[in-house]
Amino acid sequence: MAATKRRFALEGRPTAQLIADHLREQIVRGTIRPGQQINESLVASQLNTSRGPLREALQRLCQEGILIYRRNYGVFVLKIEPEDLREIYSARETIESAAACILLDRGPGSVLHAIEILKKIVGGMAKHAADSNWEAIAGLDMQFHSSFVAAAGNSRLDRIYTSLATESRMCILNLEVSYPKMEVLVEEHQNILDLLEAGDREGLLASIRRHIQKAAEHLIAAQERQDSPLGRTS
Repeated sequence: MAATKRRFALEGRPTAQLIADHLREQIVRGTIRPGQQINESLVASQLNTSRGPLREALQRLCQEGILIYRRNYGVFVLKIEPEDLREIYSARETIESAAACILLDRGPGSVLHAIEILKKIVGGMAKHAADSNWEAIAGLDMQFHSSFVAAAGNSRLDRIYTSLATESRMCILNLEVSYPKMEVLVEEHQNILDLLEAGDREGLLASIRRHIQKAAEHLIAAQERQDSPLGRTS
């Protein structure tokens, strides 16, 4: 914890931003579990901070949608239900499709720049697939999609997508139990990249739609198995 305190002291960003970033990452990684209440006293003590910056950080995370404030009870981590997953991935499909059209309309220069970035990410995914490192692949998965949207150069789409990406990262590790091979996920991203490079608008939009819908279906199935009596462990 001493290292954490030093990092907080040395960083140039506002303390509330640091706290929000730290808590967000803990939530995404599952260290703080869905449905769990945030103990303000404990967190303030662990991070050696006062309640003011902590509450500002919690407010930011509530605005992002990954924390929920319950009057007279406190702040809790969002528990993503199947209907939430449908909404998240439907919104992702809409934004990524819009980003694809904008990117193609911006011309070859913008497309080539995006391809350079995305190729490195897919290459990293392939390497980690060979090492069976699912957590690393899950992180690169969202990095691919976030970079794809960012390449469109629309700051508002990018800002909206950031919140969706955080919610997706909270549950995307569940795909490990649904995908029989990690290579399948790498192939799907490579296909999106190939279609972008070819300038095939219709094919690219169809590939994005299939990829997003397939991911949503796998996650919803995994969530429903987990919530069923037979899927719970004592």
